[in-house]
Order: sequence, then structure tokens, then C-alpha cells
Amino acid sequence: MKHQYTSEKNFQILIYLMKAHGIRKVICDPGTTNISLVASIQDDPFFQLYSSVDERSAAYMACGMAAESGEPVAITCTGATASRDYMPGLTEAYYRQLPVLAITAMRHPGTIGQYVPQVIDRTNVPNDVCRTSVTIPFPSCTEDEAMCNRRINEALLELRHHGGGPVHINIETRNPTDYSIKSLPAQRVIRRYSVSDQLPELPKGRIGVFIGSHLPMSDDESKALDDFCARYGAIAVCDQTSNYRGRYRVLAPLVAKQDLSHPSFLHFDVLIHIGEVSGAYMNVSASEVWRINPDGQIRDTFGTLTKVFEMRERDFFSAYASMNSWNSSFETSSLQQWNNAYSNAVSKIPELPYSNLWIAQQTASRLPGGSVLQLGILNSLRSWNFFETPESVTVFSNTGGFGIDGALSTALGAALAAPQKIVILVLGDLAFFYDMNALGNRSLPANLRVLLINNGMGAEFRMYSHVAAMFGSDANPYIAAAGHFGSKSPDLVRHYATDLGCEYFAAADKNSFAEALPALVDTNQREKALIVEAFTNEVDESNALQMVSRVEVDTKCAVKSFVKGILGNEGTKTVKNIIGRK
Repeated sequence: MKHQYTSEKNFQILIYLMKAHGIRKVICDPGTTNISLVASIQDDPFFQLYSSVDERSAAYMACGMAAESGEPVAITCTGATASRDYMPGLTEAYYRQLPVLAITAMRHPGTIGQYVPQVIDRTNVPNDVCRTSVTIPFPSCTEDEAMCNRRINEALLELRHHGGGPVHINIETRNPTDYSIKSLPAQRVIRRYSVSDQLPELPKGRIGVFIGSHLPMSDDESKALDDFCARYGAIAVCDQTSNYRGRYRVLAPLVAKQDLSHPSFLHFDVLIHIGEVSGAYMNVSASEVWRINPDGQIRDTFGTLTKVFEMRERDFFSAYASMNSWNSSFETSSLQQWNNAYSNAVSKIPELPYSNLWIAQQTASRLPGGSVLQLGILNSLRSWNFFETPESVTVFSNTGGFGIDGALSTALGAALAAPQKIVILVLGDLAFFYDMNALGNRSLPANLRVLLINNGMGAEFRMYSHVAAMFGSDANPYIAAAGHFGSKSPDLVRHYATDLGCEYFAAADKNSFAEALPALVDTNQREKALIVEAFTNEVDESNALQMVSRVEVDTKCAVKSFVKGILGNEGTKTVKNIIGRK
């Protein structure tokens, strides 16, 4: 029989990546559910296949083979209890750190626990049987295929990670009879590097450094990043929580969140990814992403991760800045391009209605030097991401878990830890009342200042761009949780704050906010904690966001947006398929 491969795409991805990661030796146990793998590789000259009837024996064979050859060894079996017999050998491999890859196949997960013959539950494995266990579903869309790719890469990399050890891949099959695939489709291969490895050369092209939520950088860390950017003509794509204040910082959300403009410089040939979760939702993309973090974990935020560098950021940037490789043709043009785009966008912002965005516009540049800005998620974080703050200001937001439940407590903790700094928190009313008990803490410090944006609901759900906007005011009672906590009572927070010994200002419009602003941005420590309650409404909040998000208009992008608005996502895809365009 002429060698060909299964039509099942998840198995195609697995086989391709086994080749890419150098996994040649495979011990096959007889069975049905793993036929897609065995039949596809048995005549492939890359692989060295061995047969074993006994799964227990096969796993121990793999231990001996891996120890003697120094190579990873795969074992594969069918359903039922066959995989259970791998456990003794995999336990041996675990404690000897031997790279044994156990590939088990399964039917649709919906059959688990339904008394279907030969179906058992492999979703949980003992802690000392494998270093990681991943499930690879039958892919039904490109997103599923990307997930399969990432999970398989992650599993195969773990075979040699931190000393190595056994890994388990549980893959779904539908037992096809189609083996007509003549060659495997190319797949993305993810590689991991440590500081002692020979590092790959950085490809030529447009280089960016995307900085997610990040602790403030030391002078050495900032200089290493500056040197790297200077060497490769790169820029640092930041939001407020990036906390990089070097020369190559660009505050990107205003430019990268335009509805009707998508300039080409938002795409990078290589994007270096550092930091954690960014809450900026920027339209930034890259042909290839390199992730730098000492944890060495796979973080495929942009969907194009190809390399992971398990090292400190400073070590990475210093190493590449000193490499004898190419010089950028971009020079400072990328930085100038971004800075010009930001300045142009800011200059086009019209007079905004009274809103979180207007308040951020008026306040951001006036924050006290050396202060700490804490931002609630979504509306507050987005609004303040559009406007630059003084260089000495550090900015934080709870983007890790991305909940509204702890912003006030987080700011309280920061203020207690740094009594010499002014800590300013901006948050919405639902987040404030969720965590309002923190304001009653007996250790409430005078350096804490709270800017409460009270619009009487989760105004995020009424933003023009939110999926719930289609329901209009019908979203208020249950989606946006309107009307709770006094329904914008002018007295509730005032009494609560003053009764607890806080200073309080109400700001119902632009004029009254202007009166409260000097206290909020006072560069001197005040005698009491401060609360400024700004009363806005969801209509003005949404209108302000739309105005800021459409200051730049590209005709082609605007037409696409118009068509998509009429046809929807699926209709747009259909039209693209008809005219043969992507």
C-alpha cells in the first residue's frame, strides 16, 4: 500500500509535530481507536516502529529505549483499559525523568460515563504518571485546529523541559476510512530556549515589543530594552499597565483601537511579548511572536507564537542587542510613525460629553509625580489608556483575574505599603460597592484617593461596541444590573465616606468636577482619604467612546465596517468566499 495519511486533522497535526520535535521511535499496541496514528506512520520512513501486545510491557520498553538512546519514545494504544496498563511504566519514567510520550485515543468525550463499550474516563491522571496531560479534540474549525497545534506543541516540549519526563496526549478519533492525504499540511512549530542555548537570529523586518501588565522596570531592565529597540528599530507597544517609561514607549490603545482605521504598522513581522495580561484589547498582530518569561510557559496570546525564551527579559534584550546581526532599515521611523499617529489622533478628539473618558482626558496629565494610579477593569482602564500620564506615575489594574471584586482593596493595600506615595483609584459604581467594605478598614490611610464613576449600572454593557448594545435599555435590569446601590443616590456614598472620616466631593457635571480636581491631583499629602464621586450616564459614556474610537477614518476600513454591520460576521464570510478574497 502506498504510504498516505489519515484525513483526521488532529492526527495530521500530531504526526507533523512529532516529526518536527524529533520523535522517531514509536511502540505500537494493537487496537482500533489509535489506527489513525498507526496506519499513517507505519510506512513513513521517518518513524521507527516497534510492536508490543502488552501495554504494561510497552511502557517499560519505552523506558529502556529512552534511557539507552537518549531520545524521546512514543507509545500508543487503543481505548478501554489498555491505557491503564501504561501506568506502572509511566510512573517509572516520571521518577527517572525519561521522555516517554503516551498517546491514547478516544471516541467523542460525550460517550464517557454512558456505558458505551470500550470507553473509559482519562480526563484525570495520577500526579506522578506524567508531567502534563492534554486532550486533543476533533477540530471543527480553524480555532480548534490552532488549539490542537498549541496543546500538542506544549506537550511535546514538556518531554525535555526542566529535566524531562513522561507526557500524555489523549486524542479524539472518529475512525475514518479516508487515508488519501499524500502529504501533511505544514504546522506551526514552537521552540523553547534557555539562556545557555544558542539563540536564533532575529528575522529582518518590523520588530515590536508588546508589554502586557508589568511591574515597574529597573533602570537596568529599561536600558536593556532601550538598547534592543535602538539596535533593531523596534518600538514598545504599551498600555498604562506596561510600566515601561523608556524612549521607545508608545501608548498604543488610541491608535490601535480605532474602528475605522487599521494602519499597516499595527502588524509586525516579529512581536516580542513580555509581561502578563493586557486589558487594552488592541488590534495588534504579528507574523511571529516570541514570548520572553522566566517561567518558560506557552502563552499564545496572539495565536502566532513560535518561540519561548525561558530567561529574564534583561538577559534576552542584552543578548540580542549585542548580537552581530542585521541593522534595522527602520531606524527611528517606526517610533516617529507611532508618535505622529498618536499625536494626530489626540488632536482630532472633539469635545467629549461628561464621562469617564472626558475625566481621563482632563486629569491624566495632571496626576501628581511619583503617584500610583490604580484602574478598575474595562471602562476605567480603557478610558485612561487613551491619554498619557506623567513619566513618574506607575499604573496597575487587576487584569490577572479581570474581576470587579477587589479594586478598592488592592488600592488600599498599595496605599498601606507605600505611605509616602499618593495612590489614586478610578473605578465604576458596581466595582466600588462590590468592595466597599475596604473603605471601612480601620487602617485606611490618608494617601488613598478614590475617583468613583457612578453611572448607576454596568455601563460597559451599554457601550455602542458591546454585544449587549443591541438590546438597548432592555439590557439595564439584568445584563447591566442597573438600579442597585441607591440608583445614583447623591447621599449614599457621601454619608458612607464622611461617616468613615473621608473627605468627599460630588461631581455631577464638568464644572463641579473642575472644582474637585485640585483636591484629587493635589501634590501634597492630605489629612484624610479622599472620595470624588462623578455622576455620569451610560449614553454619554457610550457616545464619548464612539467619538474617541472614530477620530481616524480609512475609507477601505470604513466600507468593510459598514458591510459587516449590515451582513454580520457570517454574511461577511460568505461574501468573501463568493468573490474569492480573504
